[in-house]
Amino acid sequence: MSTEKITLPRIAEMKRAGERIVMVTAYDYPSAQIVDEAGVDVVLVGDTAAMVVLGHDATTPVGMDEMLMMASAVRRGLERPFLIGDMPFGSYESSNEQAIENAQRFVKQAGCDAVKLERGGASTDRARAIIRSGIPVMGHVGLTPQTASALGGFKAQGRTAETAAKLTEEALGLQSVGCFAIVFEAIPSAVTEALMPKLEIPVIGIGAGPATDGQVLVLHDLLGVYAGHKPKFVKRFADVRGESLKGVRAYTEEVRAGAFPNEEQHTYSIPQEELEEFARYLEEESLVGIDTPWDW
Repeated sequence: MSTEKITLPRIAEMKRAGERIVMVTAYDYPSAQIVDEAGVDVVLVGDTAAMVVLGHDATTPVGMDEMLMMASAVRRGLERPFLIGDMPFGSYESSNEQAIENAQRFVKQAGCDAVKLERGGASTDRARAIIRSGIPVMGHVGLTPQTASALGGFKAQGRTAETAAKLTEEALGLQSVGCFAIVFEAIPSAVTEALMPKLEIPVIGIGAGPATDGQVLVLHDLLGVYAGHKPKFVKRFADVRGESLKGVRAYTEEVRAGAFPNEEQHTYSIPQEELEEFARYLEEESLVGIDTPWDW
Protein backbone atom coordinates (compact mmCIF):
# COMPACT_ATOMS: atom_id res chain seq x y z
CA MET A 1 0.00 0.00 0.00
CA SER A 2 1.32 3.45 -0.96
CA THR A 3 2.24 5.90 1.77
CA GLU A 4 2.11 8.83 -0.64
CA LYS A 5 0.28 11.85 0.77
CA ILE A 6 -2.99 12.43 -1.11
CA THR A 7 -3.19 15.91 -2.65
CA LEU A 8 -5.47 17.64 -5.16
CA PRO A 9 -3.12 16.87 -8.08
CA ARG A 10 -2.99 13.23 -6.97
CA ILE A 11 -6.81 13.02 -6.89
CA ALA A 12 -7.01 14.43 -10.43
CA GLU A 13 -4.30 12.01 -11.53
CA MET A 14 -6.25 9.08 -10.08
CA LYS A 15 -9.24 9.99 -12.23
CA ARG A 16 -7.12 10.25 -15.38
CA ALA A 17 -5.48 6.91 -14.65
CA GLY A 18 -8.76 5.16 -13.83
CA GLU A 19 -7.67 4.47 -10.23
CA ARG A 20 -10.65 4.10 -7.90
CA ILE A 21 -10.80 6.73 -5.18
CA VAL A 22 -11.76 5.46 -1.73
CA MET A 23 -13.52 7.96 0.54
CA VAL A 24 -14.89 7.38 4.03
CA THR A 25 -16.40 9.58 6.72
CA ALA A 26 -14.77 9.81 10.14
CA TYR A 27 -15.60 11.87 13.20
CA ASP A 28 -12.91 11.22 15.83
CA TYR A 29 -9.23 10.45 16.40
CA PRO A 30 -9.33 6.63 16.67
CA SER A 31 -11.57 6.33 13.59
CA ALA A 32 -9.16 8.55 11.66
CA GLN A 33 -6.25 6.31 12.59
CA ILE A 34 -8.18 3.24 11.40
CA VAL A 35 -9.14 4.64 8.00
CA ASP A 36 -5.62 6.00 7.49
CA GLU A 37 -4.01 2.63 8.22
CA ALA A 38 -6.59 0.88 6.02
CA GLY A 39 -5.42 2.89 3.01
CA VAL A 40 -8.40 5.22 2.49
CA ASP A 41 -7.61 8.12 0.12
CA VAL A 42 -10.06 10.84 1.18
CA VAL A 43 -11.70 11.41 4.56
CA LEU A 44 -14.83 13.50 4.98
CA VAL A 45 -15.84 14.83 8.36
CA GLY A 46 -19.50 14.71 7.39
CA ASP A 47 -22.51 16.40 8.89
CA THR A 48 -23.95 12.87 9.11
CA ALA A 49 -22.30 13.03 12.53
CA ALA A 50 -25.53 14.71 13.63
CA MET A 51 -27.27 11.38 13.16
CA VAL A 52 -24.68 8.63 13.71
CA VAL A 53 -22.70 10.33 16.51
CA LEU A 54 -24.99 12.91 18.14
CA GLY A 55 -28.31 11.04 17.89
CA HIS A 56 -30.39 13.50 15.87
CA ASP A 57 -32.85 12.31 13.23
CA ALA A 58 -31.45 14.67 10.57
CA THR A 59 -28.16 16.32 9.63
CA THR A 60 -29.40 19.89 10.09
CA PRO A 61 -28.96 20.31 13.89
CA VAL A 62 -25.14 20.05 13.86
CA GLY A 63 -23.29 23.39 13.88
CA MET A 64 -19.87 24.77 13.01
CA ASP A 65 -18.41 24.45 16.51
CA GLU A 66 -19.28 20.76 16.69
CA MET A 67 -17.98 20.14 13.16
CA LEU A 68 -14.72 21.93 13.92
CA MET A 69 -14.20 19.93 17.09
CA MET A 70 -14.64 16.65 15.22
CA ALA A 71 -12.58 17.75 12.22
CA SER A 72 -9.70 18.76 14.51
CA ALA A 73 -9.76 15.35 16.17
CA VAL A 74 -9.75 13.60 12.79
CA ARG A 75 -6.88 15.77 11.57
CA ARG A 76 -4.75 14.62 14.51
CA GLY A 77 -5.32 10.99 13.52
CA LEU A 78 -4.49 11.30 9.81
CA GLU A 79 -1.19 11.22 7.93
CA ARG A 80 -1.88 10.16 4.32
CA PRO A 81 -5.52 10.93 3.38
CA PHE A 82 -6.91 14.20 2.00
CA LEU A 83 -9.23 15.77 4.61
CA ILE A 84 -12.52 17.51 3.78
CA GLY A 85 -14.77 19.39 6.20
CA ASP A 86 -18.51 19.26 5.50
CA MET A 87 -20.12 22.72 5.65
CA PRO A 88 -23.12 22.23 7.96
CA PHE A 89 -26.61 23.61 7.38
CA GLY A 90 -26.69 27.35 8.07
CA SER A 91 -22.95 27.87 7.62
CA TYR A 92 -22.92 29.10 4.01
CA GLU A 93 -26.42 29.90 2.74
CA SER A 94 -26.71 33.53 3.87
CA SER A 95 -23.91 35.12 1.88
CA ASN A 96 -20.60 34.57 0.15
CA GLU A 97 -18.91 36.28 3.07
CA GLN A 98 -20.43 33.84 5.56
CA ALA A 99 -19.44 30.90 3.35
CA ILE A 100 -15.83 32.08 3.03
CA GLU A 101 -15.51 32.80 6.75
CA ASN A 102 -16.70 29.34 7.76
CA ALA A 103 -14.64 27.59 5.08
CA GLN A 104 -11.60 29.42 6.42
CA ARG A 105 -12.41 28.16 9.92
CA PHE A 106 -12.26 24.57 8.66
CA VAL A 107 -8.81 25.22 7.21
CA LYS A 108 -7.32 27.42 9.95
CA GLN A 109 -8.83 25.85 13.06
CA ALA A 110 -9.23 22.20 12.04
CA GLY A 111 -6.51 21.74 9.43
CA CYS A 112 -8.84 20.60 6.63
CA ASP A 113 -7.53 20.50 3.06
CA ALA A 114 -10.90 21.40 1.52
CA VAL A 115 -14.61 21.81 2.26
CA LYS A 116 -17.78 20.27 0.85
CA LEU A 117 -21.15 21.90 0.36
CA GLU A 118 -24.48 20.63 -0.91
CA ARG A 119 -26.64 21.41 -3.95
CA GLY A 120 -26.24 23.58 -7.02
CA GLY A 121 -28.18 26.80 -7.57
CA ALA A 122 -27.20 29.42 -5.02
CA SER A 123 -24.67 26.97 -3.60
CA THR A 124 -22.79 27.22 -6.89
CA ASP A 125 -22.21 30.91 -6.18
CA ARG A 126 -21.00 30.04 -2.68
CA ALA A 127 -18.66 27.40 -4.09
CA ARG A 128 -17.23 29.93 -6.56
CA ALA A 129 -16.62 32.46 -3.78
CA ILE A 130 -14.89 29.92 -1.53
CA ILE A 131 -12.71 28.67 -4.38
CA ARG A 132 -11.71 32.24 -5.29
CA SER A 133 -10.68 32.76 -1.68
CA GLY A 134 -8.16 29.94 -2.15
CA ILE A 135 -9.96 26.98 -0.56
CA PRO A 136 -10.76 23.87 -2.63
CA VAL A 137 -14.43 22.83 -2.74
CA MET A 138 -16.14 19.48 -3.32
CA GLY A 139 -19.73 19.71 -4.60
CA HIS A 140 -22.63 17.40 -3.76
CA VAL A 141 -25.73 16.72 -5.89
CA GLY A 142 -28.60 14.25 -5.93
CA LEU A 143 -29.94 13.43 -2.49
CA THR A 144 -28.68 16.30 -0.35
CA PRO A 145 -29.53 15.46 3.28
CA GLN A 146 -29.62 19.10 4.44
CA THR A 147 -32.62 19.69 2.17
CA ALA A 148 -34.09 16.19 2.29
CA SER A 149 -37.50 17.48 3.41
CA ALA A 150 -37.75 19.66 0.29
CA LEU A 151 -36.82 16.64 -1.83
CA GLY A 152 -39.60 14.50 -0.37
CA GLY A 153 -37.44 12.74 2.21
CA PHE A 154 -34.39 10.52 1.96
CA LYS A 155 -35.21 9.27 -1.53
CA ALA A 156 -33.30 8.66 -4.75
CA GLN A 157 -33.09 11.68 -7.05
CA GLY A 158 -32.97 12.01 -10.84
CA ARG A 159 -35.55 9.31 -11.52
CA THR A 160 -37.37 11.36 -14.14
CA ALA A 161 -35.94 13.00 -17.25
CA GLU A 162 -36.71 16.43 -15.79
CA THR A 163 -35.00 15.84 -12.43
CA ALA A 164 -32.06 14.10 -14.11
CA ALA A 165 -31.63 17.18 -16.33
CA LYS A 166 -31.71 19.46 -13.28
CA LEU A 167 -29.11 17.29 -11.57
CA THR A 168 -26.94 17.51 -14.70
CA GLU A 169 -27.14 21.31 -14.72
CA GLU A 170 -26.15 21.46 -11.05
CA ALA A 171 -23.18 19.13 -11.53
CA LEU A 172 -21.92 21.01 -14.61
CA GLY A 173 -22.41 24.30 -12.80
CA LEU A 174 -20.30 23.15 -9.87
CA GLN A 175 -17.63 21.90 -12.26
CA SER A 176 -17.63 25.21 -14.16
CA VAL A 177 -16.90 27.28 -11.05
CA GLY A 178 -13.89 25.14 -10.17
CA CYS A 179 -15.01 22.39 -7.78
CA PHE A 180 -12.29 19.73 -7.70
CA ALA A 181 -14.79 16.85 -7.30
CA ILE A 182 -18.49 16.12 -6.84
CA VAL A 183 -20.41 13.65 -4.71
CA PHE A 184 -23.35 11.91 -6.46
CA GLU A 185 -25.78 10.59 -3.85
CA ALA A 186 -28.75 8.27 -4.42
CA ILE A 187 -28.88 8.65 -8.19
CA PRO A 188 -29.96 5.87 -10.60
CA SER A 189 -26.94 4.00 -11.89
CA ALA A 190 -27.96 4.54 -15.53
CA VAL A 191 -28.18 8.31 -15.01
CA THR A 192 -24.72 8.36 -13.43
CA GLU A 193 -23.30 6.31 -16.29
CA ALA A 194 -24.79 8.71 -18.85
CA LEU A 195 -23.37 11.74 -17.02
CA MET A 196 -19.83 10.53 -16.42
CA PRO A 197 -18.52 11.41 -19.92
CA LYS A 198 -19.75 15.00 -19.39
CA LEU A 199 -17.65 15.53 -16.26
CA GLU A 200 -13.93 16.18 -16.23
CA ILE A 201 -13.55 16.21 -12.44
CA PRO A 202 -13.71 13.14 -10.18
CA VAL A 203 -17.17 11.94 -9.18
CA ILE A 204 -17.51 10.10 -5.88
CA GLY A 205 -20.63 7.98 -5.60
CA ILE A 206 -22.79 6.98 -2.67
CA GLY A 207 -25.72 5.00 -3.94
CA ALA A 208 -24.98 6.18 -7.51
CA GLY A 209 -23.73 2.94 -9.06
CA PRO A 210 -20.31 1.62 -10.09
CA ALA A 211 -19.55 4.06 -12.94
CA THR A 212 -18.22 6.81 -10.66
CA ASP A 213 -14.52 7.46 -10.07
CA GLY A 214 -14.77 6.41 -6.44
CA GLN A 215 -17.09 5.56 -3.57
CA VAL A 216 -17.86 7.00 -0.16
CA LEU A 217 -19.67 5.44 2.79
CA VAL A 218 -20.34 6.57 6.33
CA LEU A 219 -17.93 4.73 8.61
CA HIS A 220 -20.66 3.86 11.11
CA ASP A 221 -22.75 2.34 8.30
CA LEU A 222 -20.03 0.24 6.67
CA LEU A 223 -18.81 -1.07 10.03
CA GLY A 224 -22.28 -1.74 11.40
CA VAL A 225 -21.84 0.65 14.34
CA TYR A 226 -25.05 2.62 13.78
CA ALA A 227 -28.36 0.88 14.55
CA GLY A 228 -30.53 3.45 12.76
CA HIS A 229 -31.86 3.46 9.20
CA LYS A 230 -29.70 1.49 6.75
CA PRO A 231 -29.92 2.96 3.23
CA LYS A 232 -30.25 0.54 0.32
CA PHE A 233 -26.79 1.51 -0.97
CA VAL A 234 -24.97 0.56 2.24
CA LYS A 235 -23.02 -2.68 2.50
CA ARG A 236 -21.96 -3.64 6.00
CA PHE A 237 -18.39 -4.92 5.98
CA ALA A 238 -18.31 -5.66 9.73
CA ASP A 239 -20.62 -5.96 12.74
CA VAL A 240 -18.89 -3.66 15.21
CA ARG A 241 -22.10 -2.97 17.12
CA GLY A 242 -22.75 -6.67 17.60
CA GLU A 243 -19.20 -7.33 18.77
CA SER A 244 -19.31 -4.28 21.06
CA LEU A 245 -22.58 -5.46 22.58
CA LYS A 246 -21.02 -8.87 23.28
CA GLY A 247 -18.03 -7.25 24.95
CA VAL A 248 -20.05 -4.92 27.18
CA ARG A 249 -22.41 -7.74 28.18
CA ALA A 250 -19.43 -9.91 29.16
CA TYR A 251 -18.01 -7.02 31.21
CA THR A 252 -21.36 -6.48 32.93
CA GLU A 253 -21.64 -10.15 33.83
CA GLU A 254 -18.09 -10.34 35.25
CA VAL A 255 -18.53 -7.21 37.40
CA ARG A 256 -21.78 -8.52 38.84
CA ALA A 257 -20.24 -11.95 39.47
CA GLY A 258 -17.16 -10.45 41.14
CA ALA A 259 -14.87 -11.93 38.48
CA PHE A 260 -13.55 -8.55 37.36
CA PRO A 261 -11.20 -7.05 38.37
CA ASN A 262 -8.88 -9.99 39.01
CA GLU A 263 -6.48 -9.37 41.91
CA GLU A 264 -3.43 -10.70 40.05
CA GLN A 265 -4.07 -9.20 36.61
CA HIS A 266 -5.91 -5.92 37.07
CA THR A 267 -4.74 -4.31 40.32
CA TYR A 268 -1.69 -2.39 41.57
CA SER A 269 0.54 -3.49 44.45
CA ILE A 270 2.12 -1.65 47.38
CA PRO A 271 5.26 -2.76 49.30
CA GLN A 272 4.34 -4.64 52.48
CA GLU A 273 6.26 -2.23 54.75
CA GLU A 274 4.42 0.74 53.24
CA LEU A 275 1.10 -0.99 53.71
CA GLU A 276 1.93 -1.72 57.36
CA GLU A 277 2.92 1.91 57.96
CA PHE A 278 -0.34 3.05 56.38
CA ALA A 279 -2.27 0.63 58.59
CA ARG A 280 -0.60 2.13 61.70
CA TYR A 281 -1.59 5.59 60.50
CA LEU A 282 -5.19 4.50 60.19
CA GLU A 283 -5.12 3.04 63.73
CA GLU A 284 -3.31 5.90 65.46
CA GLU A 285 -4.67 9.01 63.79
CA SER A 286 -8.09 10.48 64.23
CA LEU A 287 -9.41 10.99 60.72
CA VAL A 288 -12.53 12.85 61.81
CA GLY A 289 -12.57 16.45 60.65
CA ILE A 290 -9.66 16.19 58.20
CA ASP A 291 -10.06 18.90 55.60
CA THR A 292 -10.99 17.74 52.12
CA PRO A 293 -10.65 19.85 48.96
CA TRP A 294 -14.33 20.72 48.93
CA ASP A 295 -14.07 22.16 52.47
CA TRP A 296 -11.44 24.76 51.50
